[in-house]
Amino acid sequence: MKGPLFYSKILLFGEYGIIKDSKGLSIPYNFYNGALKVDKAHTEKQHQSNVNLQRFAEYLAELEKQQPKLVSFDLKSLQEDIDAGMYFDSSIPQGYGVGSSGALVAAIYDKYATNKITVLENLSREKLLKLKAIFGEMESFFHGKSSGLDPLNSYLSLPILINSKDNIEAAGIPSQTKSGKGAVFLLDSGTVGETAPMVNIFMENMKQEGFRKMLKDKFVKRTDACVEDFLKGDVKSLFSNIKELSHVVLDNFKPMIPKQFHKLWKEGIESNAYYLKLCGSGGGGYILGFTEDLAKAQKALKNYKLEVVYNF
Repeated sequence: MKGPLFYSKILLFGEYGIIKDSKGLSIPYNFYNGALKVDKAHTEKQHQSNVNLQRFAEYLAELEKQQPKLVSFDLKSLQEDIDAGMYFDSSIPQGYGVGSSGALVAAIYDKYATNKITVLENLSREKLLKLKAIFGEMESFFHGKSSGLDPLNSYLSLPILINSKDNIEAAGIPSQTKSGKGAVFLLDSGTVGETAPMVNIFMENMKQEGFRKMLKDKFVKRTDACVEDFLKGDVKSLFSNIKELSHVVLDNFKPMIPKQFHKLWKEGIESNAYYLKLCGSGGGGYILGFTEDLAKAQKALKNYKLEVVYNF
């Protein structure tokens, strides 16, 4: 048995800000994907995935007991498949900020949720918010606290626009221009990031009034502007706002940026060759880059591996 594929995602804008009601924009990234498979002959990695699924199934049984109105699962089938050797066969790198646990949550919901909301329905705001709430509870197993956005993106395989906590919609984004010089790219930091410790640092910082003010007046303001510019296709304004956003992150989110990238981050802002920002919670994994001139950015970052995800 092999289930349908679920893709990774990239949160272009909104990391940390969406906790405080900024706008956000998340797009599917089809380069990586995962699917549920049943197979008895296991590699070590597959065995580990099977063990994790067992723990996840126990968590879901508890979730169903505590919130029967929110979601219910065919736990009997899930357990039978786990006993038969089911694992999540995934190319999505873990701890890289591209939604590895989100794809798994989407796959489990798709196969085992009873009365599930399907992708083919008319996805009203109420349905999207209900899905997001279900996915948030499911994914909390992996991160301690989850917005539910990654699984939602993976499940729907559509760009998602977050206007605020209670206002999300499937979004149309400007189509890519293959001939364009501008690009969004991923930069591999070479280290794995852990979501929970980064979110803890952020929550600690939120206790300080100065940090909260910076978040509202600078970070959220720039994030919202970036989302609007991107959706409108206003490239000039977008890059002006991304530059400022990159600056705000460098000044205020240092622990989330791997140390060896502090200098590179600064050089991008000073040279205007590229601008870096966090991809997911940071601390490692991928770093997201934006450039108006891909050739110029590639030259400046020639010692690093760039993965282009969007051209404009």
